[in-house]
Amino acid sequence: MSQTILIIDDEKTIRWSLSEALQESGYEVIDAGTADKGTKLFKEKSADLVLLDLKLPGVSGIDVLKEIKSVDPTVPIIMMTAYGEVETAVEAMKNAAYDFILKPFALEKLKVTIANALEAHRLKNEIAYLNEKTTRSSVFNNFIGQSRQIVEIFDKVKKIGDSKANTILITGESGAGKELVARAIHACSYLEPRPFMEINCAAVPETLLESELFGHEKGAFTDAKTRKKGLVELAEGGTLFLDEIGEMGITLQARLLRVLENKTFRRVGGVQDLHVNTRIISATNKDLQTAIQEKDFRKDLYYRLKVIPIHIPPLRERKEDIPLLVNHFVDRFNKELGKRIRPVKREVMEALLTYDWPGNVRELKNVIERAMLLDAEDEILIEHLPPEIQGLASEERKEEASSAFLASFFPMTLREVERIQIQRTLEQTNGNKSRAASILGISRQTLREKLKSFQPAANAESVDQKKTRIKRDTGAGSD
Repeated sequence: MSQTILIIDDEKTIRWSLSEALQESGYEVIDAGTADKGTKLFKEKSADLVLLDLKLPGVSGIDVLKEIKSVDPTVPIIMMTAYGEVETAVEAMKNAAYDFILKPFALEKLKVTIANALEAHRLKNEIAYLNEKTTRSSVFNNFIGQSRQIVEIFDKVKKIGDSKANTILITGESGAGKELVARAIHACSYLEPRPFMEINCAAVPETLLESELFGHEKGAFTDAKTRKKGLVELAEGGTLFLDEIGEMGITLQARLLRVLENKTFRRVGGVQDLHVNTRIISATNKDLQTAIQEKDFRKDLYYRLKVIPIHIPPLRERKEDIPLLVNHFVDRFNKELGKRIRPVKREVMEALLTYDWPGNVRELKNVIERAMLLDAEDEILIEHLPPEIQGLASEERKEEASSAFLASFFPMTLREVERIQIQRTLEQTNGNKSRAASILGISRQTLREKLKSFQPAANAESVDQKKTRIKRDTGAGSD
């Protein structure tokens, strides 16, 4: 999107010469010969920078500066002034002018000043939006996994980054890592030096979401005291990440479709079409095909968004990634928390591998962080894990004990195993047949009949004697 410069100067020859020079440099130029026309143009159209004459007929350039800043406090304004007006120009600087340049001026010097002002403005906008966001410098260091699915996604991300693909749709369950993939695409692409803007469509009310995405003009609604650029505009030349796109309302979907099809949009309350060149990455945990059938999502927008689809499988379908992720999170939180927790032991890792992780990678990260923050001193133990994971570990140990218990009867007939189990249960209940029958899950009458059927061999030998005899008869334990 070419940048627009507004020239406000009462001298027609200056406006003409500046317009010619700046248009040759690729800028769009609009101009005005009076303060009133200039401020009106600025309110009606979008200007990325203003060249303002300090001395206009009937009004001070300082007053015009203040009026423009009341509409858009962030727009850079360069004051043009004669030599004898330097003190007034300094006053303009105090009122947030970017710089001033003396007449007559060298065009090349002015072009450099303009380029510097626009770049400073871009950086200021990006920093203002991202100052509370996680930095993306090491995004690929967080791309952890060895499963076939993750390796394929990694390769796809690198290919997309090298391409000029402008619409990508990432699908997957909550916590699977959709934002991480979006950031990775941006980080490895030619767009990396440009802005990465993001918004969660589910976290913002639709009335506010429209303004956040497309910006608004001064006076567009009650609280619109100044012009505001939206994320679509701030992401110019870079990436806009729309998380939970499935939660966007139908009306906004139509506006987004226009951006994708025509690369144009209007600010809320605006009348001018603005051009934009932005890569749009969308993500959702919803089934958009179902949403289309239920008339909650536009079919045409769906196909526009999924030019390049990426699906992230849930963690339960790629459990071979869990050990790498666990070690990564332990290392990460050791650094962040100033701890020296050792790598997790086998029994803890087995418990983590047994769990299905409905919250995916995010849940795993939270479990490790909580254990290291609140419980662990030098290692993470089973008891440091949430109850639902501890329970799985207990069940696993019960299964192992049960397997060992059954193995101790081998080789025996089913009748012999049954007799031994009944005998052990009676020993535990001190001969109380009613309790024994209840534990065994049979009636007292059935227990009595079974004991009667075992009677001939009841006193023949003890359980241990029986096991010893079987081992001897089968040669178990011999060299």
